[in-house]
Amino acid sequence: MAKGWIFSALLVLFLVMAPACEAFYLPGSYMHTYRQGEEIGAKVNSLTSIETELPFSYYSLPYCRPKGGIKKSAENLGELLMGDQIDNSPYRFHVNVNESLYLCTTSPLDEDDVKLLKQRSQDLYQVNMILDNLPVRRFTEQNGMTIQWTGYPVGYTPEGTSDVYIINHLKFKVLVHKYEGGKVRVVGTGEGMEVISESDTDTDAKSGYEIVGFEVVPCSVKRDPEAMSKLTMYEKVDSVSCPVELEKSQMIREKEQITFTYEVEFVNSDIRWPSRWDAYLKMEGAKIHWFSIMNSLMVILFLAGIVFVILLRTVRRDLTRYEELDKESQAQMNEELSGWKLVVGDVFREPTSSKLFCVMIGDGVQILGMAIVTIFFATFGFMSPASRGMLLTGMIFLYMLLGILAGYAAVRLWRTVKGTSEGWRSVSWSTACFFPGIVFIVLTVLNFMLWSRNSTGALPISLFFTLLSLWFCISVPLTLLGGFLGTRAEPIEFPVRTNQIPREIPSKNYSWLLIFGAGTLPFGTLFIELFFILSSIWLGRFYYVFGFLLVVLLLLVVVCAEVSVVLTYMHLCAEDWRWWWKAFFASGAVAFYVFLYSINYLVFDLRSLSGPVSATLYIGYAFIVSLAIMLATGTVGFLTSFSFVHYLFSNVKID
Repeated sequence: MAKGWIFSALLVLFLVMAPACEAFYLPGSYMHTYRQGEEIGAKVNSLTSIETELPFSYYSLPYCRPKGGIKKSAENLGELLMGDQIDNSPYRFHVNVNESLYLCTTSPLDEDDVKLLKQRSQDLYQVNMILDNLPVRRFTEQNGMTIQWTGYPVGYTPEGTSDVYIINHLKFKVLVHKYEGGKVRVVGTGEGMEVISESDTDTDAKSGYEIVGFEVVPCSVKRDPEAMSKLTMYEKVDSVSCPVELEKSQMIREKEQITFTYEVEFVNSDIRWPSRWDAYLKMEGAKIHWFSIMNSLMVILFLAGIVFVILLRTVRRDLTRYEELDKESQAQMNEELSGWKLVVGDVFREPTSSKLFCVMIGDGVQILGMAIVTIFFATFGFMSPASRGMLLTGMIFLYMLLGILAGYAAVRLWRTVKGTSEGWRSVSWSTACFFPGIVFIVLTVLNFMLWSRNSTGALPISLFFTLLSLWFCISVPLTLLGGFLGTRAEPIEFPVRTNQIPREIPSKNYSWLLIFGAGTLPFGTLFIELFFILSSIWLGRFYYVFGFLLVVLLLLVVVCAEVSVVLTYMHLCAEDWRWWWKAFFASGAVAFYVFLYSINYLVFDLRSLSGPVSATLYIGYAFIVSLAIMLATGTVGFLTSFSFVHYLFSNVKID
């Protein structure tokens, strides 16, 4: 479930000005210095692939196991939801000691082992290794360009052959930076600053080596299994020059024994520890991001011209003329009124399915608040990738805490529509369960599919109960509290009275096609950034230009507000007083185009995505994201239109 959760997090989430517009990065973990010769153990994460999107455990394949047994690293809520399974590995290094070592030789491969290894290799599964919290990187040459990848493949199939070869030898390069420690210490006194020299012992204790890079060159080497099996783990072996000729590579076939070896080289580097993640977080295409923002600004200026130059001037002129007339002239003018002035007695009439409407507005407020706060903190580096799962964990807890806003918004709107607080508990409960309930049902179905494939992305039963406990012990009570506060708040007073008998709506009114067509304008604001997000998530890359994402989100809010105001005014001019739902969907329709674009990306950009399970997972996650976007953007559109209509009719005089 890893990428879908991240997918949902990124799309429903103040620019730091820099040439590349990259988010400021706080390392997220404390610096650790290592002594000369100190032993360091590498860890392994789940096997991942851009072909199937189903993560599997590293030890689901016949790899060498550590001497002390497999031990899982501590996992936070975000890591569990992302499908990470971080275990210890037999790969160990000694700081600043270059060596080439033997690990183990497997038993003869049986039919199942061969089938599994070939399948994982053909599906382009990658082994993800971690050293001092840094993912391993490798580099490949393609069309004269150097491409960076995280992890290394399980195996490969050379062009022109059907044979599959396993990666069984790894050449590691560990970049280290010499850290000398502090020479002096500054201590504040009551009257000033005092400099105290540190002893040599203190300085030596702080000195050491920082790990600032972790790279690998994988290759396949065929070794004599009989000679190798006589060795014990970590005995020295000959170094290997990668790549190896095909005839000297290790093929995957039955009754073949595979020997795993590795070598490590430590290289001094000028990279400082706070900058060691820069190579991972660097994202190309800053000009395209700026083009996206400029494109959005053009849309905003166009719509602003319509709203402020045409609409507001027209409305102001009508109101001014109306106020300048005497009563007799006003009465005569009332007979000649047309357009929005004719629906004055129906414009604030209760919408159909008013309870559902209030619930969706409440959930929209909650999702929008979570997205803005999450992306804001991520922009300033407080949810860095160095802290795995922090982004998702923070998103979940922010969503639960903001339940108080959801309950307040839903119940206050309910009181405004109904004129009474009766039924507020039902509204609060529905708000607390509507969106999370849909997400829970969809993810449960997807989780059964992952369980059937023995994927590490499947959530354990214990985590299901943990999420349910968080939902009903934190989110629901806070939503009910917000609903209670909503009953104590003053309802919004309508500026005009509502007639008892609804006014007949002319048959010639604007269709829903116009509403859904309006969603193309907000979609034009975000589709370029959406491509980068999808590429980062589904192709296994880091996305960390949250500064751009925050700007695009704010621009999206502005465009949604303007689109809804324009469409609402058009409907009122057509004497259609049923504007509530239409204002919501005028901007919420952007979710429809996001979903279509996601399907387009699946068909044309993820052509390698194989199997109905992977496609179903992708579509399920896309549906969740689209629903969240609809609620958030629809809420923006309605609240803006409500303010516009309230202001418009509060200036109309009625006897």
